[in-house]
Amino acid sequence: MSELLTTIDSRISGENERRILRRDPNPHLFRPISFRSVTARNRIMLSPMCQYSAQDGLANDWHFVHLGARAAGGTGIVCTEAVHIEPRGRITSHCLGLWNDAQRDALARIAAFIASRGAVPAIQLGHAGRKASVGRPWEGTRPVPEGEGGWSVVSASGEPYAKGWPVPAELDQVGIDETLRALAAATRRAREAGFKVLELHAAHGYLIHQFYSPLSNRRSDAYGGSFDNRIRYLLQSIEAVRAEWPEELPLFIRLSASDWVEGGWTLEDSVTLARLLKALGTVDLIDCSSGGNDPRQQIPIHPGYQVPLASAVRAGAGIATGAVGLIHSPDLAESIIANGSADLVLLGRALLADPVWPLRAAGALKSNAASWPVQYERSNIF
Repeated sequence: MSELLTTIDSRISGENERRILRRDPNPHLFRPISFRSVTARNRIMLSPMCQYSAQDGLANDWHFVHLGARAAGGTGIVCTEAVHIEPRGRITSHCLGLWNDAQRDALARIAAFIASRGAVPAIQLGHAGRKASVGRPWEGTRPVPEGEGGWSVVSASGEPYAKGWPVPAELDQVGIDETLRALAAATRRAREAGFKVLELHAAHGYLIHQFYSPLSNRRSDAYGGSFDNRIRYLLQSIEAVRAEWPEELPLFIRLSASDWVEGGWTLEDSVTLARLLKALGTVDLIDCSSGGNDPRQQIPIHPGYQVPLASAVRAGAGIATGAVGLIHSPDLAESIIANGSADLVLLGRALLADPVWPLRAAGALKSNAASWPVQYERSNIF
């Protein structure tokens, strides 16, 4: 009789003899992941979050403490904010740059500390294009005229971002080639500084996005019109990076997977592009964000609102993706990875609010995969 009861016991997998469900002690969020020669200790990446605190593009103690704290707090991949490839490509005059060796050396100190804490140091490179030369958020994110410390801006076409914004100069072939050389030089410096992951910023209405979106690209040459023409600058940017970025190191792309505007770039376009990038084999992960290229956008914002974009690109192209967008709780992050919606979760605001979010998440998920720094062990009692 007891053997029969054992056979038909209705307890589900994961319950103990008292029908208490035990969580998997190895949650998906804390399983290591490898890209080429680089292995991250977990699936949590600090999303690039501008600090608007640099002078002349130089990283300083604020950036050291900001990024170093997240590495000590258990984040797997710690990424810088957007680091700009030339002065006119900065969003604000207080943004980071990598157009000279002094900037490289300031960032090298940060990359070394991130690595010393067991995290992977990552850098995002970008160019703001027509959305450059604006004030810091707490000063009003509005265009700064040249007479007040601003500078002239460039873009794929002479289309201003919005009413009241400056008309950008349309980049000709010489100008395009100059930006690609600047990108390659910045990539070389990123390598020399010791970064192990490079993310190319091709989202949020910045220069590369301005080329591939039909909302901002009105060109009639080889860079405009058709889908293949509009993605040409992105593909050339990837080539410029790979010319200086070692084959054994991973390259991520941050993409605005949808413009959220009628007639703009769509999720279907993103899947098509992702398939092409997968076939080329030069890109290892697509960081799926969205919007930023047109003030008419209508984005349905809620926790995890961009996860379906990462899921669709991952399923449609067979390429690794990162999910971003108000991911705030350990269970939400775990579900994204466990359900196969993305390979990484990128946390921005959550990690700004709590540098040790990964360590707290490990506790909430009953994982022993993350350990507190010995200097902070005494705090792990709550």
